[in-house]
Amino acid sequence: MKITNVQPIQADAAWTCYTFVKVETDVGITGYGECTDWRAPNAVAGGVLDMRPLIIDQDPMAVTLLTAEMNRHNQQAPGGTMGRAIAGIECALWDIKGKAYGVPVYELFGGPFRDRVRLYWSHCSSYRARYPELLGTPPLRTYDDITNLGREVVQRGFTALKTNITIPGEPAEVYATSDGVLQAGVLDKITNLLDAFRAGTGNDFDLALDINYNFKTRGASQIAKILESYNMMWLELDTWEPTALKRITRATSTPICSCESVNTIVDYRPFLDAKAMDIGMVDIPWTGFAQSKAIVDLAESHDIVMAPHNYYSHLSTFMAAHLCASSRCIQIMETDVDAAPWRDEFVTELPHIENGHMIIPDAPGWGTDLNEQAITDRPWQGQIPTGLIGKK
Repeated sequence: MKITNVQPIQADAAWTCYTFVKVETDVGITGYGECTDWRAPNAVAGGVLDMRPLIIDQDPMAVTLLTAEMNRHNQQAPGGTMGRAIAGIECALWDIKGKAYGVPVYELFGGPFRDRVRLYWSHCSSYRARYPELLGTPPLRTYDDITNLGREVVQRGFTALKTNITIPGEPAEVYATSDGVLQAGVLDKITNLLDAFRAGTGNDFDLALDINYNFKTRGASQIAKILESYNMMWLELDTWEPTALKRITRATSTPICSCESVNTIVDYRPFLDAKAMDIGMVDIPWTGFAQSKAIVDLAESHDIVMAPHNYYSHLSTFMAAHLCASSRCIQIMETDVDAAPWRDEFVTELPHIENGHMIIPDAPGWGTDLNEQAITDRPWQGQIPTGLIGKK
């Protein structure tokens, strides 16, 4: 079997762009991967094209060798945007290998540890604050609207959600900083938001708050402290400094989750060695499947549980489910419920969700393919729409 084509495919996803990779072979087996990075979609797609000459005419079953060759080509700048392009290609190769053997990808990594994985509704309130007209959802004008959203999450079978610092109003907004400083009044906004969600979800429900890169060590520590009475699933934050993260984690009883943006095992290891967080995140479209699995296994050796980062298309959700299936130390898996209304059209099979859990697929490869005609009907236009840049 030989690789005959490697192609980036990009789809309009409203406030983002989904970037996929299609790898074709001379025996008619096609593999798909995802490497979405909405901040740099043109660069990621270009990276796929730059890597294409390295693997055309090669054996797609030699996934480890081909991935090593691509990483060697990128060895002066590991990870980053080019690393994400490599991850997308690698994931497409695993899809091919699973299809060639007639088995799910997780069977190539030791078989399933579980047949379903618990989900949390991510960006809950965040997207509805910004895009209610597009989503066809009620605007979030008051904290009562947040409470009603909490009730909806429970009614739809979920037992956990993650939100950002959403401030209801006309219009609602999602709070962010440019200087990392915790300003006066922000702590009250956080507690008002969580109180409203808790009123809707009840106490037997997991809440998580994601503050991204918005606050430096002092501000993040203050937020963690005021969350201690909420029995949070976690406070999620991003930093490139393991020592600073460890300082936050050790100073609070609030569980700390981090490292979604750390995309190589070499960069991830210092966080694990320092026991810098309670829960680690790993991103398959940015890291690749095999390296994500290696990071998860390394985390287990450090007694740290993991949760896949996943706010992309349904293809990524299937990829994350395979990681959860083949790994033991998985706490829960992220999924976006609110998304471009046409997202479901882009895949041939949808995630099977029951009672807040995704059933692990058992079809060969990832268990779903891209609907390329649907993507052709909604092509990426080449730039993030004006007004959406800088928002997540």
